[in-house]
Amino acid sequence: MNIVAQKLSLGFGALKVMIKDSINIQGFKTLSGSHAFDDSQPAEKHAVIIDNILKSDCEITGKTNLHELAFGITGINKNFGTPLNPKYPKLIPGGSSSGSAAAIAAHLADFSIGTDTGGSVRMPAACCGVFGLKPTFGRVSREGVFPEQSSLDCVGPFANSVEMIATAMQIIDPTFKPAPLLEVAPKLACLDVPAESAVWQTIHHFLDTSNLATDKVHIENFEAAYDAGMQIINYENWQAYGHLTATGKVGQDVNERLLKAAHTTFAQVEYAEKIRRALTADIDQLLEHYDALILPTLPSLPPHVADAENTVAFLNLTAFVRPFNLSGHPAISIPLETVDGLPVGLQIVTKRHSDEQLCAISQFIVNAAEHSKKGVKS
Repeated sequence: MNIVAQKLSLGFGALKVMIKDSINIQGFKTLSGSHAFDDSQPAEKHAVIIDNILKSDCEITGKTNLHELAFGITGINKNFGTPLNPKYPKLIPGGSSSGSAAAIAAHLADFSIGTDTGGSVRMPAACCGVFGLKPTFGRVSREGVFPEQSSLDCVGPFANSVEMIATAMQIIDPTFKPAPLLEVAPKLACLDVPAESAVWQTIHHFLDTSNLATDKVHIENFEAAYDAGMQIINYENWQAYGHLTATGKVGQDVNERLLKAAHTTFAQVEYAEKIRRALTADIDQLLEHYDALILPTLPSLPPHVADAENTVAFLNLTAFVRPFNLSGHPAISIPLETVDGLPVGLQIVTKRHSDEQLCAISQFIVNAAEHSKKGVKS
């Protein structure tokens, strides 16, 4: 299935956990899905989140595969094999945290850990039909996580329920204190974005049958944020991994992207930071009037693996997730399905540092949908 990069058994506990192989575990190499690190030394100490996991009722059972250097959104990896998408085998697993999402879809773990720089938790969650949370930027420690420096990247969990997402957050972020269940429906704003009709039909049907009302809203800098986020990702990834292009050990797709990223100028980054500030202010202002913002996780249905060899051609799949890396707001992807049984993600966003409230709102929305299904059956 190519989901697990390295099998291991670390710690003793009821909860089984898998970790993206861009996160240090003492005594094991951190390969980041690349042969460029074949000759690297095993990690000398655990990443902070690994220590947190091992202090809890958890056993780490493996490191999961990923898109090479976490620099891609399809999850296709020619070096170590592309993780199978367990629920939708013909479709991409999504990247870059492909193995972590697939592990949950295959029920290989109670929760798994990925990283999200431009959608790399939420996108594979949507592709694989599981829940995936990108916390508020800086909320979860990145010490011992690659790349070492990032102004966008967040460590976050995958699970098969909101309850387990919240449990995972309590483990990896000791400051996370679960919010009480909501007694009244949250006030929701639905972001007007150009997604495929099948995606919107699925989301509107879900909201309608769950009796969840929304107001349509627009964010002025949202589209500009997509490009701005890419400029920062390119600039920072070149700083982190540019030297590996000389090794001849980086896969062709990622190597070409890195070489292209080398041409990102500091002026472009400065302009991207300007967009970051404007976007963050726009979203903050919107969330003063609403409890949460909702929109599709992806603008279209995930492509088939056979059609997704060219990562660059599918970068637009991150159009709705990358802006929230730029702004730093917490965001979760909830799995839905079209009438034809294909995966759609519903993305929910709340105020920065309101990760607990995000989980409470998500649980309310999931419960509303379950109640509506029971009502239809009865």
